Amino acid sequence: MHAKDILIDGFDRIREEVHAAVEGLGPDVLDARPAPGANSVAWLVWHLTRVQDDHVAGAFGLDQVWLAQDWEKRFGLDLPPEDTGYGHSGAQVARVRVPDAALLTGYHDAVHTQTLTALRALTAADLERVVDERWDPPVTLGVRLVSVLSDDLQHVGQAAYVRGILQSADA
Repeated sequence: MHAKDILIDGFDRIREEVHAAVEGLGPDVLDARPAPGANSVAWLVWHLTRVQDDHVAGAFGLDQVWLAQDWEKRFGLDLPPEDTGYGHSGAQVARVRVPDAALLTGYHDAVHTQTLTALRALTAADLERVVDERWDPPVTLGVRLVSVLSDDLQHVGQAAYVRGILQSADA
């Protein structure tokens, strides 16, 4: 198995978990926050998808799906277009509200498609290419992709946990 195949498998698993975390939920559950200051399922999935979109597009020199395919307009959030949710306050988290799960999965699937297209063209040498010199040591493409996988997996696990809390409270 090649490194790109492992990365593709990892991003495929994130997509599966995103769908499992949001499908069947209405806006009341998607946007609910289990405690003051907590993140909603909608915010967690939006954020992990925005980070993947931002970081993969930047690393491969692509346009972000969020802007290029008008997802920013479809969501209609009261946030700057380039916002990924990093460092959001509770008030900013509350602005990420969605009408249905299909909006979240649609955006995630569009980002997933772009991610897989980029990954399929990878060579082993590409993974050593420096994509961010603001760090010491500079970040390579391989490190950036593993970082995105890690961040996405953490947030989709959080989304599944929040879903479980909210659904058990309704039972």
